[in-house]
Formats: sequence, structure tokens, C-alpha cells
Amino acid sequence: MTKYEMNTAMSPVPVPALDATPPDVFRGVYGMPMFATLPTSDLAASVDFWTRGLGFIDLFSIPGRLTHLRRWAFQDALLVPGEQHATAPTSGLSFACVLTQIDEVRAACEDLLPGCTSGPRTMPWNSVELQIITPERTRVTMTAARPLEPGSLEEQNLLDMGIEVPRG
Repeated sequence: MTKYEMNTAMSPVPVPALDATPPDVFRGVYGMPMFATLPTSDLAASVDFWTRGLGFIDLFSIPGRLTHLRRWAFQDALLVPGEQHATAPTSGLSFACVLTQIDEVRAACEDLLPGCTSGPRTMPWNSVELQIITPERTRVTMTAARPLEPGSLEEQNLLDMGIEVPRG
């Protein structure tokens, strides 16, 4: 069995709880360890959807060439002009959120683009997930960890894998 060390100080994601508070949008500059570059045929429409629907901010833009979107720290996406997929690809992006954000993101996205969401669904890995297809046909999953019930099967599964169970 492998032992995994919890390093919650490094992550902006709060400990799972029914009343978990999401962190503020991070407006600082840092070397990005990972980001997605997403082509769109309508940059303005995509920026509007990602900001008003998914809760990102326009960190900065180069008009007509690029928009750098940011949500929490380490949740970065670059929108660039280009040809978009005719259908949503099978791969996609997942972004952490808290349970209280799932319904608000779903409602905001549905107001902007009716029929773009599916779920939310409770997943076997102890999260609730909402899938969204954005205007540029990106498959985005908003995923919120559920609190673990002490003594539950989910808690035991994590412990059996050598994963320390975080406590709030």
C-alpha cells in the first residue's frame, strides 16, 4: 500500500463540507503549472459564457487574439480564435468547486445556453459533478467533493488506498 501525504496548504480547494466556502477568484500572477488553450469561432460569446456562466474572470485580453480566463488559483484557460469542434470532444476539463456552486453554475449556464448542462450526478468517487458543453464545444465538468461520513464505505475505500482522510 502506498502512503499519500495530504498537502492542503498548496491547494485553494477547501476541505469538503456541506457549507464549504469557495475561495475568491485569484487575480495574482504566477508561473502556471498547467492551462488549457481552447479555440473558439466567437471569442466574445465564449468569454461571456465562461465569465457569466462558469464564474471565471477575464484576467487579461489581447483583443481579437487571446483571453486569459481565471477562476481559483491554478484554474486557467486561454481562449483563442480558431475553428471549433462540430461536436463536443470526448475529452474535457474538470474544475473544482464547492457543493453550493453546482446549482448556481447550472442555472447560469442554462440561462446563457439552454440545454448545455447534464447532471448534476453523484459519482462513486464521492463527488457531485455537473457537465457543461460551452459555446466553443468544450466539455467542462464542475466537480465538488462531498464530505465523508466517518465510518462510511467511501472513507474506508480511501483509507485502503493509503489516502489520509482530510478533516474539516
